[in-house]
Amino acid sequence: MMDKWMLLDGNSIAYRAFFAMPPLTNSAGLHTNAIYGFTTMLLKLLEDEKPTHVLVAFDAGKATFRHEGYAEYKGGREKTPPELSEQFPVLKELLQAFQIAQFELNGFEADDIIGTLTRLADEQKVETLVVTGDKDMLQLVSEHVTVALTRKGVSEQERYSPADIKEKYGLTPHQIIDLKGLMGDTSDNIPGIPGVGEKTALKMLHEFGTVEEVLANTASLKGKMKEKVEQHKDDAVMSKKLATIHREVPLAPEQEPEAIRYSGFNGPALADVLRRLEFRSVQERLGLSGEGSGSAGEAAELNLTPIESAEDAKKLDELMKALEEEESGFGLYVEAIGENPHQAELVGLALAGAEAAYTLPFAALKEAFTEPLRSWLADPNKKKIGFDTHKVELALKWAGITLSGVSFDVQLAAYVIDPTESSLLLSGIVHRYEQPAVPSDESVYGKGAKLKVPAAAVLYQHLATKADAVRRVAPLQRDELKETGMLGLYDELELPLSVILAGMEHQGISVEKAELETLGSELERQLTTLVTEIYKQAGMEFNLNSPKQLGEVLFEKLGLPARKKTKTGYSTDAEVLEELAPYSEIVPLILHYRTLAKLQSTYVEGLLKEIREQTGKIHTYFRQTIAATGRLSSQFPNLQNIPIRLEEGRKIRKAFVPSEPGWTILAADYSQIELRVLAHISGDENMKEAFIKDMDIHTKTAMDVFGVTEDQVDSNMRRSAKAVNFGIVYGISDFGLSNNLNITRNEAGRFIEQYLGVFKGVKSFMDSIKVEAAKQGYVTTLLGRRRYLPDINHSNFNKRSFAERTAMNSPIQGTAADIIKLAMVNMNKKLGELKLRSRMLLQVHDELVFEVPEDELEQMKKLLPEVMEAAIKLDVPLKADVSFGANWYEAK
Repeated sequence: MMDKWMLLDGNSIAYRAFFAMPPLTNSAGLHTNAIYGFTTMLLKLLEDEKPTHVLVAFDAGKATFRHEGYAEYKGGREKTPPELSEQFPVLKELLQAFQIAQFELNGFEADDIIGTLTRLADEQKVETLVVTGDKDMLQLVSEHVTVALTRKGVSEQERYSPADIKEKYGLTPHQIIDLKGLMGDTSDNIPGIPGVGEKTALKMLHEFGTVEEVLANTASLKGKMKEKVEQHKDDAVMSKKLATIHREVPLAPEQEPEAIRYSGFNGPALADVLRRLEFRSVQERLGLSGEGSGSAGEAAELNLTPIESAEDAKKLDELMKALEEEESGFGLYVEAIGENPHQAELVGLALAGAEAAYTLPFAALKEAFTEPLRSWLADPNKKKIGFDTHKVELALKWAGITLSGVSFDVQLAAYVIDPTESSLLLSGIVHRYEQPAVPSDESVYGKGAKLKVPAAAVLYQHLATKADAVRRVAPLQRDELKETGMLGLYDELELPLSVILAGMEHQGISVEKAELETLGSELERQLTTLVTEIYKQAGMEFNLNSPKQLGEVLFEKLGLPARKKTKTGYSTDAEVLEELAPYSEIVPLILHYRTLAKLQSTYVEGLLKEIREQTGKIHTYFRQTIAATGRLSSQFPNLQNIPIRLEEGRKIRKAFVPSEPGWTILAADYSQIELRVLAHISGDENMKEAFIKDMDIHTKTAMDVFGVTEDQVDSNMRRSAKAVNFGIVYGISDFGLSNNLNITRNEAGRFIEQYLGVFKGVKSFMDSIKVEAAKQGYVTTLLGRRRYLPDINHSNFNKRSFAERTAMNSPIQGTAADIIKLAMVNMNKKLGELKLRSRMLLQVHDELVFEVPEDELEQMKKLLPEVMEAAIKLDVPLKADVSFGANWYEAK
């Protein structure tokens, strides 16, 4: 097989991916959009190109040999946004797991490393592909070297051979340096000759060939152009020098071509990084979505007793006797295959004690002879130790079997102990506690289309091993929870909440199918009207959902300003269209069309598919062990992200109604809970005063920051104050604030400085929490929930900075999450104590939704906000706003 090299410009690709991809973060708060864009591009290239050698080159730092001759080189560039900077260390860790070589060298840029390797490729006649977003690299194109310039962010590349450069520019690859010398490059602060753009530069080079020849023939130039060229000839020579890629970088032996040979990725290491990044689609694409081997130790030898049918009644009696004698020591494992507990396949269960393990297929659990075991499972006074019992309880409910009395859940405990753990699979948990290994589910069941339940002997052994692992790990976790001061958080908040959630999920929320269908019809009418108007503006009909056809209409027929055309057409993503909106009335219509089309497909049609036929309800699933902040996450479907900023989106809530005639939907949500928590934790007097006096916090902030009276605060001032208030909670940077407010980064930076100058308590908290986190390695919420920060003392600035921002916002976000969970637990108790029929249906961010009978409405309107506001005592009052109506829409 002939060698094929692939060389990637790491900084350039990551930078383009960051600005092209929508903002993405994982549950730990790490921004991941640049890494995700880079990864998807890399995978496609590896699949399509099948290179034998791969290298990603990075810039080593700001200072290079080019600065020695021109200190202002790249001087006009804004500081890299911290949201991008924090991604580079993780990107490099990901590449290491891919086992892809990565080079950087002090004093040189990535271009120079790639330039040197392409020189070697030319010498050795090796086919080479260079991938970059930087046009400068076109100078490296040769018979053996192709340069692919990234387009549409990084999803597509435009490839250049010497013939392509000749066709596009009328130049040889080497003349690209002369082109840059004449026209300069504002992004690198290379001056060139003022007034010489690409068109003029190309005309000169077509006539004279090089910068030097242009300067030697200024006599043939005319007027002001001659004057400019003569006046700036030194700049042109210097610019050409700056633009020239250095192709003689001194490579160390470990950086020679053989060191970049690619032989595939490191499966376990890559799976671990992808899990932490929460790139599930990438994991599945690479077949890395299953459990790890969990090789903590040899699998335990178990005294296994399968109970398969009524003929095994004596074995069942033996199990029941063992459970009575050794009740607290048995581990329970129920296998429910599938992520969605509402549709999971229950295949069997196991109970493991110190002396023996008992297993039975799920079908046997429904037979008459196993009634004693069903009673034991349902008895709240019989303690059970299990794994992912929230999911199991819900799956069993749908099968008509009750699980009650769970005293300990190993997965939930692992989450409370460290919510940033990359895997909460049982195999990973036993590995942490150095217990006997648990085989991966993938090795037992297979995956995807090949997934199937194995032979009984294999299944029983697997379930028993898991039940035994639960038994062994549980006491070790309880000790750790006690040592870290989180046992109360676990016993009094998280474990009771898991039972409440399973009840809510099984209860579900009623949906009027006809209302959703009516809304769908209304959206269809609006879409039809929009399409007609768009065709009228365009002067023709075309496929609105085709980026290629839309690009041709906008940029060729209507002549709107376009970014450079690629081989596949023009970019028409949201960012491009928003920039074009001021130029033509057709663009806002297209943006509105896309918004309504997504509402129609994702939310109207999507929710219609989720209505369970037997109940007429939608049953979501609240993931309790996902977010590092402690927040709940809704899935199957996600009812927490129904768009409510747009009226058409809000109308979707009209379909959510009470399940009983004459009942009402009642909702209450915390008002600015995170800012109230910040006021308490920071002790800032200005912020506390606003909440104690029940002032509008954003107006108060605007008054203090802008130095105006309340009546002088205009809508823009309040909007700016609101953006920075919530931005502080989420660790916003000048880059993030500038995007939110559409102002420059310098203006945003000054505004943040002014804010912290006024709210000195907040500034003091931010400084002190970083010191505290660096000392102890974690931060805590008011209820004692820990967020570990392994990178808080890291020598890498970007990793340390991200950890510091996490240290500042985790106590605030985490405490807010704890408070609403506490309100749910307390409210559930009140409903029981007062024997009320009202039911808790949903938790959506800071909002709780109930269905209430008519005779309890007045009581609930008073009780719900009282319980929510009394969840925890702060230095400022908690405030819950209550509303009600015939549906969820009216209850807001």
